[in-house]
Amino acid sequence: MNEIRPAAVAGMFYPGDPGTLRHDVASMLAAAHAQPGTADHPPKALIVPHAGYVYSGPVAASGYARLKPWRDAIRRVVMFGPAHRVAVQGLALPDAAFFETPLGRVALDQDAIAAIDGLPQVQVHPAAHLQEHSLEVQLPFLQSLLDDFTLVPLAVGGASPEAVAEVLDVLWGGAETLIVVSSDLSHFLSYQEAQQVDRATVQEILDCNSHLMGEQACGCHAINGLLLAARRRGLSPHLLDLRNSGDTAGDRNRVVGYAAFAFTEAFTEAGDVQ
Repeated sequence: MNEIRPAAVAGMFYPGDPGTLRHDVASMLAAAHAQPGTADHPPKALIVPHAGYVYSGPVAASGYARLKPWRDAIRRVVMFGPAHRVAVQGLALPDAAFFETPLGRVALDQDAIAAIDGLPQVQVHPAAHLQEHSLEVQLPFLQSLLDDFTLVPLAVGGASPEAVAEVLDVLWGGAETLIVVSSDLSHFLSYQEAQQVDRATVQEILDCNSHLMGEQACGCHAINGLLLAARRRGLSPHLLDLRNSGDTAGDRNRVVGYAAFAFTEAFTEAGDVQ
């Protein structure tokens, strides 16, 4: 086993200097606006984007800001992101003990990894993680917000909603486990076209329609699995932010869409999970 999966996109997708990175993440989190009715219960799952911080960081921060009241409770993060650089069938685990960013190392949850390693849709595929940015860019937010946590990182290729949901069932856990799905929305449409397409995609996610396609979201396979699990478990999705690169730092001729969602479990009046 490789001991450490080193940062691959520090200095490109996000600052490589630790001080600058801490400052930028803290600034984005501070600027994130709370959505009414979303802060009463901890999120069980988030969907957040994964472009360079200058483009998608403020939208991702809208999701991660929801974790502030629960930083002591969350001890494990199960993360799914699309495999951009290496073809993957199913879901790919790394061959490492730690993921590293300029903010330090995050230990992988080896017991959780062992629990899913025998599933037929899961493989150990170090190359799928070596240069993959969709998972790495999420870590500085988590490192800035959570006191101590372990990680289960999965790069997702061609996988059915049922295949992803089966992995989620094994790793679901309780309040100590947070699920993060990393995905952008539409790619390289005009500003107006992207707004129209992304609004339709957002509605499908809010309806827990697990039939998204790649042109709607690059992380569609992982999102579909989460939506299937959300339907089965009665989770409620909440839209926290919806913008595109034309709203943040890019021109409006060819934009990439970004959204942040939180999924919360159903609670009784006494506060217990149903």
